[in-house]
Amino acid sequence: MRSEGVGRLPRHIAIIMDGNGRWAEQKGLHRIQGHQAGVKATRRVVRAARRLGIPYLPPFALSTENLNRPKSELNALFNLLREFIRKDVDELVENRIRLAVIGNLGLLPVDIQEMVADALDRTQAGKAMTLIIAIAYGSRDEIVRATRKFCHSGKKNLNCEEFSQFLDTAEFPDPDMLIRTGNELRISNFLLWQAAYAELYFTKTLWPDFRSRHLRAAVREYQKRERRFGLTREQLRAKSR
Repeated sequence: MRSEGVGRLPRHIAIIMDGNGRWAEQKGLHRIQGHQAGVKATRRVVRAARRLGIPYLPPFALSTENLNRPKSELNALFNLLREFIRKDVDELVENRIRLAVIGNLGLLPVDIQEMVADALDRTQAGKAMTLIIAIAYGSRDEIVRATRKFCHSGKKNLNCEEFSQFLDTAEFPDPDMLIRTGNELRISNFLLWQAAYAELYFTKTLWPDFRSRHLRAAVREYQKRERRFGLTREQLRAKSR
């Protein structure tokens, strides 16, 4: 495992984008207007992460639990996802950002599955950054699906490193940091396996109000922390010699 010293940038920042509904309620707006503002915040943060040089950014866009929301709100969320893909893929291509998706995509409408497949193909050459959107994603669901894949693989012996290859995130490093907005202190079934050693950062800022300065503040906090992965400081010093 890789340790990060003070001053190093996190390679992989996962984000739980919370607070769209509360933001709208505080302003006397409909919940969907909060989600629309949340999409704008996502665009800002992707651009800010690109400028900072963060290689991997997975925002938690839609959970498996979110699929149980009222049909009207769910349809509105699906429409926002369609709009995001239609409007933003060109910008991703222009900025050499590869789009990746994790989650149980079979739970999504067929047209969105097709749009996602096309967007993945169009952006696959991006080398500057990978935007990993979690859609219809739940970590418990992912672990169950990974377990089924292992059982069908015919392999007999299993360890943690090998099991990771059956997860949706097999080709990506584990997150160094997990940010949650909206003043909630939980990780809500997001990257439970992968975030085992991620630095957790919670902020009261609601997602639609999240700006590049908030991302920079989170990164500065990360840089102050010492990541030991269960080792002692003496062991870390010995490894760095």
